[in-house]
Amino acid sequence: MPLWKDGKLGLPVKEAVRLFPELKNYLDERGRLDLSNREARILYNRAIAKALFGLEVEYHPRGLVTTPISRYLFLKTFLRGGEKVLEIGTGHTAMMALMAEKLFKCDVTATELDEEFFEYARKNIERNGARVRLLKSNGGIIRGVIPEGERFGVIFSAPPYYERPTKGVLTKREGVGGGKYGEAFSVMLIEEAKDYLKPGGRVALFLPDKKPLIDVIAEKGEELGYSVRDVKFKVGTRWRHSLMLNKA
Repeated sequence: MPLWKDGKLGLPVKEAVRLFPELKNYLDERGRLDLSNREARILYNRAIAKALFGLEVEYHPRGLVTTPISRYLFLKTFLRGGEKVLEIGTGHTAMMALMAEKLFKCDVTATELDEEFFEYARKNIERNGARVRLLKSNGGIIRGVIPEGERFGVIFSAPPYYERPTKGVLTKREGVGGGKYGEAFSVMLIEEAKDYLKPGGRVALFLPDKKPLIDVIAEKGEELGYSVRDVKFKVGTRWRHSLMLNKA
C-alpha cells in the first residue's frame, strides 16, 4: 500500500508545497492550507496523486475535486489485482481508472459522458502512459456502450446521488441521480451490470454516508439476486461506503 514517510496514508502540507510551490499562496501565518479555496484543493490533491500514487493528474476547472486517497481506499475494498474491470463515469481525472491499471494491474475499460471531461480523462490517461480503454458513453450506462458479449470481473462507479444539480460542483448532466434519494442511476447500473459480469463478478459503488440512499440500492440489488455487502470506511473526518453486489 502506498505510504508516506510517517507510515500514514497522507501528505504533509510542507511536502505538497515542495511539489507545487504555488501552494504557498494559500497558506496562513501558521502554515495551514486554506482548503476552502478550490485552487488550493486542486493543487493539494494533485500533489497527493503524484507523491503517494505516482500519478500526474490535471483537474477540469469545473469538475468535482476528487480526493485520491478516498478513491484508493474504495478500490482496496474490492480489487484483488489483475481483474478485467469496467468503470462507469471515470470523470475528468480518470483517477480510479488510472489507479486500477497502475496499482492493481487491472485490465481497465472506462466510460465518460461529458465531452469536456472525456477529453481531460483522455489526456490524463495519455500523460500517465496508462493502457486504459476510454469509451464515450453518449448517455448510456452499459447497454449500448459496451459491446454485447463482453464480460468483466468487476464493474464499479462513483455514481451521482444529488437529487438536483449542485451549482459549481457537478455539471447538470453529472449531478442528477434521479429518484427520491438520487438512486435511479445506481439502480439502472446494477440492473444492466448483470448481463456484463462474469459468474462470481461484482458491482462496487462508491457512496456517501446516506442510509436511505444505500438502503434503497441494497434492497434493489437483493431483488435482482445479488448478495450485498456494505463496507464503511473513513477518509479524514468523513465516512464513505463501498456497496458491493456479488453476482451468483
